[in-house]
Amino acid sequence: MKKITLVSLSIFSMLALNCEAQTKPNDVVIKDEVKNYTLETVASDIAIPWGMTWLPDGALLVTEKNGTLFHIKNGQKTAVKNVPKVYTRGQGGLLDIALHPDYAKNGWIYMTFASEEGEGTGGNTKLIRAKLVDGGLTQIESLYKATPNTTKGQHFGSRIVFDNDGYLFFSVGERGEHFVNPQDITRDGGKIYRLNDDGSIPKDNPFVGKSGAKEAIYTYGNRNPQGMAKNPVTGAIWETEHGPQGGDEINIIQKGVNYGWPVVTYGIDYDGTTISTQNEKPGIEKPIYYWLPSIAPSGMTFVTSDKYPDWKGHLLVGSLKFQYLELVQLKGDEIVGRQKIATGVGRVRNVAQGPDGYIYMGVEGKGIVKIIPN
Repeated sequence: MKKITLVSLSIFSMLALNCEAQTKPNDVVIKDEVKNYTLETVASDIAIPWGMTWLPDGALLVTEKNGTLFHIKNGQKTAVKNVPKVYTRGQGGLLDIALHPDYAKNGWIYMTFASEEGEGTGGNTKLIRAKLVDGGLTQIESLYKATPNTTKGQHFGSRIVFDNDGYLFFSVGERGEHFVNPQDITRDGGKIYRLNDDGSIPKDNPFVGKSGAKEAIYTYGNRNPQGMAKNPVTGAIWETEHGPQGGDEINIIQKGVNYGWPVVTYGIDYDGTTISTQNEKPGIEKPIYYWLPSIAPSGMTFVTSDKYPDWKGHLLVGSLKFQYLELVQLKGDEIVGRQKIATGVGRVRNVAQGPDGYIYMGVEGKGIVKIIPN
């Protein structure tokens, strides 16, 4: 028993030293928070609040990873009925949720979740759309299901974003098969996908007509994208993805582009071994920013609200590892500043700007927390 304890302590010490040893030259130094706000819990007792979106009547829909979809209005939280069966394992479960841009007319709600449907045991990420009627989901349509299923518990993604042209983008992580999936366009996993709103494949997707290709793929070489948002100025889709130990990234999504995982990376494996000796290579897009050490980035949003004059025009990214919200200050597409917000609030799983102009965080073990400026 003593030997096992000593070995365990040695491994822990090695990992800690590796993490501390990771430094980024000429990094944008993160500043401590300036606490000019208060925090208000608007919905409690949601263990892992993954996705959130608002209905036109102001009600908030929140996905909980265990498979529950909550409807929250006027302080009342109720579970939506008829949510499809969710495969809950590791990082898999009920994931993101988004409304169709023309929801007021068509009523479509889009969701991603881990599903057992299809080939193999275990699960993989699935995209559906449905309508909410009388407190339950109806007219459920399957739009895309990543294959094959696997019992691995990591890297399902997933976020959903519509662009200015009405195309739907969603992400699927590489499912723990980093030397198999992300660089192979004939396989799902480690990709950003683009679909029409009905699930059909746009004719101008980059790999349409290529032999064996998954034609829904828009980009590849993405490790585990758990943050995605549309830049309100340029209309471009931005994403954050988890690196291994070090090397979390911010990328701007471009058609047909390879983002490198695992051929290039700024990080190392969790046991301290090398994944790749390269952090750049011709034909592979470099991130516009990477974190070293990792912050474990999850949800992200651009701030457009006048309620936060110092934050407006910049990006907010949740940190699971360091349990704060990070303000990423922008000058065009360049990161010029960083600041901590809500230090110690808990593992920030998601962040979104509500229709009322306030910023809301999904915090693990707490629920939905509103940031109210002083």
